[in-house]
Amino acid sequence: MAIKNILNKAGKIADVATGGAISRTMARLLGSGIQTDSRIARARAKWSGRDSKRDWRVKLTIPQGSTLENYFFSDNELLAPLNETKGIFWPLTPSMVIQHSANYNALSQTHNNYPFQAYQNSQVDQINIIGEFPVQNSDDAKHWVATVKFLRTITKMFFGQEDAFKGNPPPILHLSGYGDHMFNKVPVIVNSFNVELRSGIDYISTNQTQVGYGEGRVDPTLAAAVEEGTSQTWAPTLSNISALVTPVYSRDTIKNFNLKKFSSGQLSKEQGIGFI
Repeated sequence: MAIKNILNKAGKIADVATGGAISRTMARLLGSGIQTDSRIARARAKWSGRDSKRDWRVKLTIPQGSTLENYFFSDNELLAPLNETKGIFWPLTPSMVIQHSANYNALSQTHNNYPFQAYQNSQVDQINIIGEFPVQNSDDAKHWVATVKFLRTITKMFFGQEDAFKGNPPPILHLSGYGDHMFNKVPVIVNSFNVELRSGIDYISTNQTQVGYGEGRVDPTLAAAVEEGTSQTWAPTLSNISALVTPVYSRDTIKNFNLKKFSSGQLSKEQGIGFI
């Protein structure tokens, strides 16, 4: 009889324990949109109340409204996969190294144990963006090829007899990502970029459908090679693409800086200045 009572009590304790665990599990499932009848009603990832319609991916884009939008993307099949965003983005969350510096000069005083620190200036140092770039099909491969071509392009100056912008340095891009108060249209220059082509990785072939000069003009030799299927590019199924960028602001932009507005976040998106 005593043994039976002990078993009954143990069973009740187990029921309470498992019931609590099951309740917590059900609460998590319901919170993610999974109902008790195992049907997924709405499974939506949330991050601090972020609106799912907002794009917070890390991007490097041509400034909106710039004449360079047509310059790079008009009649350009090679960069066509980037036409919607007018630039590149990292499909997976990249690693970023961000450093802000306040520089001081040490003024040594005679017969003094501690030097005085004279403030010189503040600056945002170079930002290193490193992210993986997966490729699963031919469309992804075209996007990968366009990304590499875009980075190669915007790290070169404008040059050539028929180039209306000849003599200009490489273009200034906008860095965006993670919402309004992290990176919102921050003007940057691209100092360098790296593409890691790993060993032991499969490659996917892609054909560029048209090779042109822009403005509707097509190179007949390269176009013929495309038609014959000899113009191909192979993209790795997984690679690392990194870019080293530096924020840069014009003198007129710096005149609009106000520390109080900066601390309240007003200068993060005001008139597209992008102070960080």
